[in-house]
Amino acid sequence: MSLDITAIRAAADRLAGHIERTPCRYSRTLSKITGAEVWVKFENLQFTAAYKERGALNKLLLLSDAEKALGVIAASAGNHAQGLAYHAARLGVPATIVMPKTTPFVKVQHTRDFGATVVIEGETYDDANAHARKLREEQGLTFVHPFDDYDIMAGQGTIALEMLEDVPDLEVLPVPIGGGGLISGVATAAKALKPDIRIVGCEPAMYPSFTAKMRGVQAHCGGQTIAEGVAVKQVGELTYAVARPLIDDVLLLEEPHLEQAVSLYCNVEKTIAEGAGAASLAALLAYPERFRGKKCGLILCGGNIDTRLLASVLTRELVRAQRLVSLRIVGDDRPGLLSTVASVIGTMGANIIEVNHNRLALDVPAKGAEFDITIETRDAQHTQDVMNALREHGYPPRTV
Repeated sequence: MSLDITAIRAAADRLAGHIERTPCRYSRTLSKITGAEVWVKFENLQFTAAYKERGALNKLLLLSDAEKALGVIAASAGNHAQGLAYHAARLGVPATIVMPKTTPFVKVQHTRDFGATVVIEGETYDDANAHARKLREEQGLTFVHPFDDYDIMAGQGTIALEMLEDVPDLEVLPVPIGGGGLISGVATAAKALKPDIRIVGCEPAMYPSFTAKMRGVQAHCGGQTIAEGVAVKQVGELTYAVARPLIDDVLLLEEPHLEQAVSLYCNVEKTIAEGAGAASLAALLAYPERFRGKKCGLILCGGNIDTRLLASVLTRELVRAQRLVSLRIVGDDRPGLLSTVASVIGTMGANIIEVNHNRLALDVPAKGAEFDITIETRDAQHTQDVMNALREHGYPPRTV
């Protein structure tokens, strides 16, 4: 078996009417921010909020009646689980999903809600995968791999068919890499339709499995990345063989750029992206010179992010932009001091979020007091203006 454009076109025919034909839209603001011409493919608009439905459904539709009757099993950190569970339930196929303990709660709950039996096992995807294979042998189930399967890759490749139908003159496709299923399918379809298009892989720096395999070295993977959907310690054998000849470059992404990309999708496009789903935009932010002036197709491949994590990411971006700043002021411990400081801040148009008053700090005079005041401002310049105003009134602040 192998993967080619014929298999991907057959998958597209098979999936027609069963999944969303998601839009690919030009983003004026993201284009201005990155310097590239940005087109976004909104795969977070699939029913399960991720592209994984494509490959999972394609695989299910190709099973024999006997295999459907016995049921399927998979290991997944979330989006493959949800896509497989949802479409298995639609088709009346029993589904068991093994998920690692680090899987966000929202993905676990959604998978259960879609009707699958969920088993929580192991700290990583690889641990969950080993347990799923054990259960497959014990129960005679069909294993549906999240990426290392030609039918899965073919389903994912239908994304590129749609993108190039909507925007035929795309020049670069930055594609997230975890196990490699998405980039294998997308690269196969895109290169067949447009041989000169550039395919750029995007990996979290904490999990450089594809990059390490390219370099012939052992991957040093680990850590709590927000891109848990692509936090895979070992890229697939089949996916690597398919994708490697078609990929022009692979870029490693640090957490701040992934967080910034999630925040930009929320604030600019008014849409939700999980860490892995925002990886292609993160690549444009981290390596702007690689994409400047190019027509880039970004696959927003998933929007299943824990709401608490999303809140944390958005707040951290306010801190990075100096729109949320904690200022420390040391002054005399006398009536009216806090009122005066608050008046200065208010007059400058900033908003006080929180105040901590400490009289017991040993580096402060016995008759003095230390104030930590968290303020919200318009931008970094506004923050500096507030600090200058406090300094002029005799209360020089420092950031903490």
